[in-house]
This record gives sequence, C-alpha cells and structure tokens, in this order.
Amino acid sequence: MGACLPPRVIDNDTVVARGALRTDDTWIRERTGIARRRHAEPGTSTGDLAVGAGRAALASAGNHRPDMLLLATTTPDHPCPATAPAVAHRLGLGTVPAFDLSAVCSGFLYALATATAFVRAGTCAMPLVIGADTYTTIVDPTDRETAPIFGDGAGAVVLRAGTADEPGAVIATDLGTDGGGDDLITVPHGGSRHPRHLPPAALADRYFRMQGRTVYAHAVRRMTQSANSALDQAHWPPQTVRAFVGHQANQRILDSVADRLGIAPSHRYGNIRDLGNTAAASIPLVLADPAVHRAVAPGERALLTAFGGGLTWASVALRWPSAVPRSEAPHTDLDTTPPRTTDPSWSHPWTTSTTTS
Repeated sequence: MGACLPPRVIDNDTVVARGALRTDDTWIRERTGIARRRHAEPGTSTGDLAVGAGRAALASAGNHRPDMLLLATTTPDHPCPATAPAVAHRLGLGTVPAFDLSAVCSGFLYALATATAFVRAGTCAMPLVIGADTYTTIVDPTDRETAPIFGDGAGAVVLRAGTADEPGAVIATDLGTDGGGDDLITVPHGGSRHPRHLPPAALADRYFRMQGRTVYAHAVRRMTQSANSALDQAHWPPQTVRAFVGHQANQRILDSVADRLGIAPSHRYGNIRDLGNTAAASIPLVLADPAVHRAVAPGERALLTAFGGGLTWASVALRWPSAVPRSEAPHTDLDTTPPRTTDPSWSHPWTTSTTTS
C-alpha cells in the first residue's frame, strides 16, 4: 500500500479567503467535518501523484513487478490519451496493460473489484491499483458548496493471488449505478455533449458542480444498501466488522451510513478532518493510514464503501491487510531531485469518523 500527498496544507480560513466565500471555519467543520486539506502545487498533475503513490506501493510490496495497472481518476492529465500508460512508463513497468477507470468517487473500489476479477480469471497475476485525483483543478474556488470540500492526493495497492483466510483477501464486492442521476454530480462543459469550442462557454460550466442535498440522500441510501449486499455475500454480520472505511465525502454521511449498518463508532476510521474529500484517492489513503494500522489487526474483517457521480456506488468486504504502507512526495518530470519513499508520517493524526474537530 502506498500514498502520495501534496505538501501544501490549506486550512478552512484560507479556502474562505481565497474564494471570498460567505461562510467560515465553524460552518465548514459543522457541515462537513473538514478542517484542512492538501492542494497540489501548480504544475503538479494527477499523474504525478499517481506515480508517487505507485512507487510507494511498490516499495511496500518489496518492489515486485506488477503486470497490469489500473488508475481510477476523474481528473486525468489530458482528455486524451489516458493517464495510466504514462504512469506505468514512469514507474518502469514497460508495456504492461494500463488503463484509466472513471467512476468518480467510487472509482478506487470499481478498480479494486476489476483487478480482483482479473486475478481470479488469470488475466494478470499482480495488478497495481491506484486512485488519484486533483479536484482543485476542476473546483470553482468561489462555490461554497464544493470549494471547502475537496483536496488532492493519491493512494495505491498491489494485489496478488492468495487464499480467503489471508490478511488482505478480497472476500466480496458489490457495484451499482443509476444513470438517471447523472446531472447531480457533473462538469457540464468540455465533453462531446458540450464541446469546449461551442457556445455556451460560460466559465462556470467548466467547473465541477454538485447538488449537495440530493446527493446526500442518495449517498446514504446507496452506500448502506451496497455495504449490506457485500456483507451478505461474505456472510459477515455487521457487528463483526472491525474496520469500516467509507468514502471521505462528508462526516455526516459517514456517520449516517455506519449508524444504519450498526457498526460501532470505535470501528469507524477516516481522514476527512485532515484531507477532505480526495475523490478516488480517499479510500486507499485511509488504507495507508499508519494510525489505522496500529488500531486494526491484520486479518480483521473490514468493510469499504463509496458513492460517486454517475451515479455510482461500490462496496468491498476484505480482511484487513498486513502490508506496511509507505508514502512518497509528489515528483514531476521536471524535478531534478530523486523521489524519497518513506513510512507514512503526516503532520496531523488521522481521525476516526466520529471525530469532527
């Protein structure tokens, strides 16, 4: 497991001042549970963060050579081509299959389920799965509904074939979509439906937009249903889950889902206070959280669940991994200093999902 976070920490007061938002630190904390987040420096791309997380995961795995790369992202380096092949090249993986997967904030779990199926089918033996996003490149800094929520980051895992009783084993997956809600979380302008060169070309239409209240209701319901489905497939009662990790979208969503599932507060883990919503990176960044690894024993029952635009949702039941996570700072192609891979050591303790301050 690996992580890559931009070094720049942005607190709520800075977000408010930057966008002249009609809000304050107290409102943001109470509504979202977020106190700070990381922002990528200008010139640092999603691919740069993905390379950092990938290198860290490979170091964690003992530098084994993956034979496939899946990159979950909504903020690729370019509209064309996909970012994954360039990431694979920069990681020195040669000509292995590499592709982007777009399921917005559910993307990492979609990629994890896809990679698991590939391993079971014999298509590959050791896939590298990365979730990476730089939402600060598509969020309107003047939009109070989105600007305080999102941060940048990347997380990655290396998979291999194994047995169901091993730490890290993926036991069950559940995926779903509802395209009738595709307008609830969207960037309206810039795709083939509304190309950039055709009017209307209002600047606001090029930014990420979200209908927060409606999304909240969908997220709680869909994540709860999906999580229950994964638990049913695994034959795990919710009370036996020792690590619940939900997509780090909003503290109240996380608590509502966990309450509905009947998972005790002491078994809920997250990083939303310090990293905000890092989209496809949010769940692998919690998996790479050193504080969580001190709290959860390898092999314990764990439940991951996410909700994103599309609408998409996904859940995975797995045994808590024993791998030691590593971290790496972002490294662009223009950097002249070599990257440094270390054990994770972020400046703020990561919080359980019951802590909002």
